[in-house]
Amino acid sequence: MLNLINSIVARAQANRQRIVLPEGTEERTLKAANQILTDEVADLILLGNPEEINAAAAKWGLGNINRATIIDPENHPKKEEYAQLLCELRKKKGMTIEEARKLVLDPLYLGCLIIKSGDADGQLAGARNTTGDVLRPALQIIKTSPGITCVSGAMLLLTHAPECGQNGLLVMGDVAVTPVPDASQLAQIAVCTARTAQAVAGIAEPKVAMLSFSTKGSAKHENVDKVVEALKLAKEMAPDLNIDGEMQADAALVPSVGASKAPGSPVAGEANVLIVPSLEVGNISYKLVQRLGHADAVGPILQGIARPVNDLSRGCSIEDVYRMIAITANQAIAAKNGK
Repeated sequence: MLNLINSIVARAQANRQRIVLPEGTEERTLKAANQILTDEVADLILLGNPEEINAAAAKWGLGNINRATIIDPENHPKKEEYAQLLCELRKKKGMTIEEARKLVLDPLYLGCLIIKSGDADGQLAGARNTTGDVLRPALQIIKTSPGITCVSGAMLLLTHAPECGQNGLLVMGDVAVTPVPDASQLAQIAVCTARTAQAVAGIAEPKVAMLSFSTKGSAKHENVDKVVEALKLAKEMAPDLNIDGEMQADAALVPSVGASKAPGSPVAGEANVLIVPSLEVGNISYKLVQRLGHADAVGPILQGIARPVNDLSRGCSIEDVYRMIAITANQAIAAKNGK
């Protein structure tokens, strides 16, 4: 676990990105931000009343907060520029300039506008706000990546089974956003999760298993048909990726089972990226692995947005915020490299 986080932090330090923190007065966010700035992991933009932020920093002894750029949503030079940008982006939806001027006072909207205008590279929020509130402005302003129509969430699972995945490291998607993906969405989730494995987990060669209760036609059902169709579409979307399916979890992870159930598969028995057929399966699966197998779960990491916007749990720790800032920076680096 520590080695992976250290690698993520080191990559961020080597290519510092500008990350927006809309919840700039929130205690855990500020304390994590101070450590990020101390460690020079990212350049930070804090949104909030400067007097409140500075007072909180002084109260908690956060001496490096002054290294961040602090933007007051109520009073800053680009307020009208961002309002005009939002109005232009949403004019087909009937937005007026008056409505846009109100929305740019919302730090979640302002943060996405800062990214859209090229003044920042990614955003992290959610310590105070719901997932819906974090995602709404991201989808309205930054929008999804080219060729992607759905947002999904990947989870890094650091297990105590070194014989599985990449020395026990597995990446699973979707565990957070799209409840019942159709074949096209499932294909997109597969490709996005593989890219997250490369950009964040440092898995140079993702081996992606499209999971099901069937392996290579062993069962017949419309749910299996969806996975088979998704596999076809994913291969068309990303011919450079090593993707195979449909297969059961044991065939994906255990070499002997993979050789028996899916002979000749380039993925069976060696999968390090697992794509589940529905959010229900993904959420249940990762939590069982986490609780029963005592695996470390890092995420969810949102994917499919043109520039990274990540969502925290409202029960997050300072360490969670720190890690997710570093992860967001890694995603921003990959986005700039077209990956």
